[in-house]
Amino acid sequence: MLSANIQAGSSTRAYREYVTRSWSHVLPNGKRLNLDGLATLAQPYDVVGLQESDPGSLRSGFTNQADYLAERAHFPFWSHQPNRRISRIAGSGNALLSRIEPAELLDYALPGRIAGRGVLLAHFGKGASAWSLAVTHLSLGAKSRQLQIGFLAELLSEFPRLVLMGDFNCDSDAPEMRPLYRQTSLSPPPERVCTFPSWAPQRCLDHVLVGGFKALNYHAIPAAGSDHMAVSVELAPA
Repeated sequence: MLSANIQAGSSTRAYREYVTRSWSHVLPNGKRLNLDGLATLAQPYDVVGLQESDPGSLRSGFTNQADYLAERAHFPFWSHQPNRRISRIAGSGNALLSRIEPAELLDYALPGRIAGRGVLLAHFGKGASAWSLAVTHLSLGAKSRQLQIGFLAELLSEFPRLVLMGDFNCDSDAPEMRPLYRQTSLSPPPERVCTFPSWAPQRCLDHVLVGGFKALNYHAIPAAGSDHMAVSVELAPA
């Protein structure tokens, strides 16, 4: 499995580029090459969760980036949850690429002081082999994250075999994360891996939380120019 904040296909390799490359937030130039790199990165995986995937706006050349990546990396199943749109200039959302057919796909808006965050929930298999996967991107503010994590803890409390992945904008041991570990089958990651900024990772913001499985080979890898590292993990029976 892979979780990646793809920064809508943009490339950032230093803090100064948030200013010097600010045009990349409104123009599509250079993004196709980054998306091709992301497709190469994603291809060996069975399931990939994306954050900051543009559903089709000016900055993506009006390309649904999840669709593009699914086609380039040969994923037969994909879904996109658009959460935030700024006119026709930019859009952002969560996405799922899968080689396993989901039995059900659901999406939910997350609470928060500012609208525009969500969780994409997929259910796989039936009976004893059933498991669920949620992809999310939480807010920058701790108070909003508390609301969002409370919502997620209630939503995911029934699933014994569960994966929650995404950009949490906080460490896995942050106080607001505790309801997830109390109310669901999820556990903190087996390793503390820092993912931001990608050129000199100092903050551990991106996680794959697992319940009912063993998490193996948990590590961060570059995500084709994004300002976040991606997180890779293998799942094994508990």
